[in-house]
Amino acid sequence: MRVLLGVTGGIAAYKIPFLVRLLKKAGCELEIVLTDSAAKFVSPLALASLNHKRVWRDADLLDDNKGFEIPHINLANWPDVIAVAPCTANSIAKFAHGHADNLLSSVILASGFIDMPVLIFPAMNANMLDNAATQENIEILRERGAYIIEPEAGFLACGAEGKGRMPEPDEIFEEVMRAAVEDHDLLGCNVLVTAGPTREFLDPARFISNPSSGKMGIAVARTAWRRGADVKLILGPVTPPQGDYSLYGFEVIKVSSAQEMLKAVIENLDWAKFIIKAAAVGDYKAKEFQEHKIKREKQDDIVIELAKNPDIAAEVGIRKLRSQILVGFAAETDDLINNAKLKLERKNLDYIMANDILAEQGGFESDLNNIKLISRSYDDIVELDGTKFEVADKMWDVLVSDKL
Repeated sequence: MRVLLGVTGGIAAYKIPFLVRLLKKAGCELEIVLTDSAAKFVSPLALASLNHKRVWRDADLLDDNKGFEIPHINLANWPDVIAVAPCTANSIAKFAHGHADNLLSSVILASGFIDMPVLIFPAMNANMLDNAATQENIEILRERGAYIIEPEAGFLACGAEGKGRMPEPDEIFEEVMRAAVEDHDLLGCNVLVTAGPTREFLDPARFISNPSSGKMGIAVARTAWRRGADVKLILGPVTPPQGDYSLYGFEVIKVSSAQEMLKAVIENLDWAKFIIKAAAVGDYKAKEFQEHKIKREKQDDIVIELAKNPDIAAEVGIRKLRSQILVGFAAETDDLINNAKLKLERKNLDYIMANDILAEQGGFESDLNNIKLISRSYDDIVELDGTKFEVADKMWDVLVSDKL
């Protein structure tokens, strides 16, 4: 993917090196256009070093040594996505009214908002943002096809508090990745995903759980969001890994026990078109919760009676409408296909994602997975392997082609 990153003269420009690293890590080809004002806030040398190539400056617009290359035209025609972050009130005004007095405004004018997504990340003082002129200019750009990502509220560089902060680099990265998806084939779809483990407390200090990291479910939620879906993620008690597993962009409902997860799923069930049950829900809980910590003194052995937890997937299978698609997961250690098919039938699933948790590639906490996707017809078993994000995307390819 080719990204043109425009940087204008706001204090938030100091965060842009972090964004460059994220884009490069994701394999993006990157060209950076820096206004002269932006160069006062972030070093052109730092950006060039991170991107391993030159940074384009205002002087390049009318460079007689390079005039035959027409930089602003070539740069406008090159990318798959244009992102301007931070974007000041002055630059927004230039873009809205067709000014072309520096290289970046010339690139934006030449792009025409036609052949690729143009993302604008306004960042400025709250009063400047609220000013009618700025709001009119933002609306002009929105009407012409630009994607305006609203700034966040918080403490601003001027010392005031209000709306005007540029989103964090990982959030900008996600917006760029979403805009770059060629076909938002889940646009208008509501997707409900469960992820992570559950915890069943024995006493105030101890619980039964499992090693689920939540990575697979987060990957399912993230790829659905990038493809245009509205997403709710019901997340068990994990600390999401940094970087790729950002929770930006969708509603996160945090739960702990299987009973809490069931309640959250049922409350959101009518809202969802797709229900993806990727959580590793504990099958059992303590029959009786001990109000005080169980002491080990004078007890060589302790017997704890367990009781069954609710089967969330089966409960959804009973309640779901014909128009809803329910996908379950089967984490198995033996007889993978047969056990998965039995679970698919027993719980009234439409699809099941079966994986061998003892396999070298896949299982708990890994960034890789190897999945057998089985449909209710049993006609075909689709092999999905790669990173958990690649597996999730391939799963959506199958579901979208079958059901939309």
